[in-house]
Amino acid sequence: MGAGHSHGEVRAGHEKPLWIALALTTTFLIAEVIGAFITGSLALLSDAAHMFTDAAALAVSLAAIQIGRRAADRKRTFGYYRFEILAAAFNATLLFLVAMYILYEAYRRLQAPEEIQSLGMLVIATLGLVINLASMRLLRAGSEESLNVEGAYLEVWSDMLGSVGVIAAAVIIRFTGWNWVDSAVAVGIGLWVLPRTWTLLKKSVNILLQGVPENVDIEALEAAILGVDGVKQVHDLHVWALTSGRNVLSAHVVVDPSGRQEQEILADVDRVVRGFHIPHTTIQVEADGFHAQQQGSLESSPGQVHEHSHLK
Repeated sequence: MGAGHSHGEVRAGHEKPLWIALALTTTFLIAEVIGAFITGSLALLSDAAHMFTDAAALAVSLAAIQIGRRAADRKRTFGYYRFEILAAAFNATLLFLVAMYILYEAYRRLQAPEEIQSLGMLVIATLGLVINLASMRLLRAGSEESLNVEGAYLEVWSDMLGSVGVIAAAVIIRFTGWNWVDSAVAVGIGLWVLPRTWTLLKKSVNILLQGVPENVDIEALEAAILGVDGVKQVHDLHVWALTSGRNVLSAHVVVDPSGRQEQEILADVDRVVRGFHIPHTTIQVEADGFHAQQQGSLESSPGQVHEHSHLK
């Protein structure tokens, strides 16, 4: 069984940038909501809605880090790493619902455009852009290592584009008086966000369903294990992820009893598996014919316990 993982330390390193980004986002969120009502801008309200989900994403991400630090116990032997994925799924769902609301409200306003105060809209959107750029810089490194931080980074990224769109809309309205542009930009923001939100949601659900991680080719993995000297067969091969970047494998390997020592074969198999970004392995070594014999005796001995070999 693999040990000595460093993922907990990596996630701890994400905490300070998340706190700073949360403070910046929450502070500006309040100003942007007030500004949206004063100016009457739906695009600005859309940006404020995304800013709210940014704040929620950052807050939940910080909670996930705190909970993820809790040690494994008798009830949760893998610890609390999976909470990070629940947080990512929550963030994606929240952003999806907000985007749908903005699309609906934009459609309603396109039927009857409202008066927009473009100057105030421009000033507020510009400040929002500065906040988003600062938050993106803080979260960029962590987004490559954690789905949780990736979710927060994605929302800040989408909000940054939203701020750019609002600035463009404010300038157009200022010089042309085309108030419908405000709703059109809100629609554009929603349509840009939805597919990216769907991608994040799919990643999160795949982990929650214990699907094979995207960075693992299970066919190539099985072939590599079979290529180890002394391995004759592989069955009950399972690969999943506890959280982003923390892959796990369990498998039964049938070995030639007249060949190499089991521990030598097990060490080679573990080395091969680690090459596929899987640091935590549980491998049962079986002699040829053991699996068929065990399957045949399953009904008569339902409580039979198998002996597993683990590497540390």
